[in-house]
Amino acid sequence: MSVTLSPRSAGASGVWGRLSISTKQIVWAWTFLALPVLFFAIVRFYPTLEGFYLSTTDWDLLNEARFVGLDNYRKLFADPVFWQVFRNTFAYLVFGTPIAILLSFAIAYYLDRVTFLHGLIRALYFLPYLTTAAAMAWVWRWFYQPPPIGVINSILGSVGIPAQPFLRSIDQALPAIMLTAIWAHLGFQIIIFMAGLRAIPTSYYEAARIDGLGEGAILTRITIPLLKPTTVFLVVFSSIGFLRIFDQVYNMTSNDPGGPLNSTKPLVLMIYQTAFSSYQMGYAAAQTVVLFVILFSISMAQLWILRSR
Repeated sequence: MSVTLSPRSAGASGVWGRLSISTKQIVWAWTFLALPVLFFAIVRFYPTLEGFYLSTTDWDLLNEARFVGLDNYRKLFADPVFWQVFRNTFAYLVFGTPIAILLSFAIAYYLDRVTFLHGLIRALYFLPYLTTAAAMAWVWRWFYQPPPIGVINSILGSVGIPAQPFLRSIDQALPAIMLTAIWAHLGFQIIIFMAGLRAIPTSYYEAARIDGLGEGAILTRITIPLLKPTTVFLVVFSSIGFLRIFDQVYNMTSNDPGGPLNSTKPLVLMIYQTAFSSYQMGYAAAQTVVLFVILFSISMAQLWILRSR
């Protein structure tokens, strides 16, 4: 029994057969990537482009969007509240990221050497990362309350230190929330650092000790350089997290979100209030574009600097 191929199918088979193996691999790769690319184009890229367009309009959800050009950006850069929020956002980034990275590395470095109850201790560090952000923020808000309710002020009072205002203070509110954010994500960073430490071959350490290197030299010449890919990932990941901080600020200052006097308000909270409290969607879209530019620029700069080193 013979099978006769139509000219079209025979031609298609002939074209496929004349392709090289590398070309066929590329065709198959793009075939499997077509669905994810289409998904991102519809779910990610199109809303992003739409956001850029909305930032040039005046829209309040009830009326048709009216094109206003760059008026939203002029209004934004002339707004003193925006510059206060801008400074707050960068304060979270500049102080929060280095502290989080150094603290998580130090804990991971010494925890990797612990053999007694290692799994339990690692799980306890990771547990806050699994906790709901709102619940965690409200617990820390309770910690910061005045005595006799606040745990931290009660401890300070027991050693003779006066009660601190914390969330009610212009100077202390931002560091108090930053500490909460660092603690919340510390477990994830410790786990990633420990995975990086476990990936370093032990033969490197054995050879270094045979050559007479001390623990400090091994740390600076072997451990830290070989953890460079892990560090790059965590620095970028942590920076994006602090630039997009919202949950801790919103829940810990819910009576006056971002207060007192906007001293803790980040850009994401400002976007939320502009969009869903004032219903100025075009103005909120302009703020979102500014946040996107900041995130993109800082992420690219960090990747370039850390990889070049």
